[in-house]
Amino acid sequence: MAEPIYGRCTLCPRLCGADRSAGKRGFCAETAELRIAAASIHRGEEPPITGRGGSGTIFLTGCTLGCVFCQNTQISQAGMGRTVDQPEFTAICLALQDRGAENINLVTGSHCAPALAAYLRDARTKGLSIPLLWNSSAYESLNALESLEDLIDVYLPDLKTLESGLAGRFFKAPNYPEAAEQAILRMLDYRGELRWKGTVLVSGVIIRHLVLPGYAESTKAVLQWFARHCRGRALLSLMTQYTPVGGNPDIPSRYVNQDEYDQLLQWLTDLDIEDGFCQELVPDNSWLPDFERSNPFSSELSVPVWHWKTGLLGEISKFKG
Repeated sequence: MAEPIYGRCTLCPRLCGADRSAGKRGFCAETAELRIAAASIHRGEEPPITGRGGSGTIFLTGCTLGCVFCQNTQISQAGMGRTVDQPEFTAICLALQDRGAENINLVTGSHCAPALAAYLRDARTKGLSIPLLWNSSAYESLNALESLEDLIDVYLPDLKTLESGLAGRFFKAPNYPEAAEQAILRMLDYRGELRWKGTVLVSGVIIRHLVLPGYAESTKAVLQWFARHCRGRALLSLMTQYTPVGGNPDIPSRYVNQDEYDQLLQWLTDLDIEDGFCQELVPDNSWLPDFERSNPFSSELSVPVWHWKTGLLGEISKFKG
């Protein structure tokens, strides 16, 4: 049975009120069903997430945002994926664990937090023991986070921008800045102390920011906010992998350039931000995923474990369709 919270959905700051338990779709384009596109051992995350075994990523269908340059648009906006029930979800988690994953990395699950909470509790009773990661845009309501508070070990939120105009134009959410600030501060309340097992983060917060070419001041404001609220409590992951996709003439049409990259490094020094990561400047789109393929990423980045077309890979599965 669907969780009552789906009956009048308030899981994201849009507060759309869609009766998703009755099959209605919210802005996220999803009902109360939990849908997944792919699961894999991913080796392209930050070093404390990837570790030696890779991160056990589960890519969920649907999204609370509408980013005009989304690199996962097949699943975030085009609905690619299929419904999984609790036993199949548990099987996916255990398969990732059995194949050496350092953690279970839940990608874009804000709109289905209640189902995930129930499914993860079941998976824990069936032997899932590795850390759980919440990999989100931070555009989620506090009640969505509260439903997972006792389950999530590591939070991996984006902080996309603190400018309302930019948030409305590029992410279809003018109230993103205030919502993301509240969500990230709550995550820090939950897991504001970094804990490690060797070189792998097993509890804590890593805040990601994707640099947009031509919008340096937006990034500067995010870095200043991080220095003021998060330094010493979280790691920063500064990402320069922006790739112009979708053919939209209103989005930046180029990669981050060297002058912008040098400015980023200078700001990190000026703000005394030392704990975290900054991607190298390598303009390239070869890593862009295609969720039509059983392995959406390159073989160097990812080992597929489950796919929406075939179920568990490498073995006969009763979930094949």
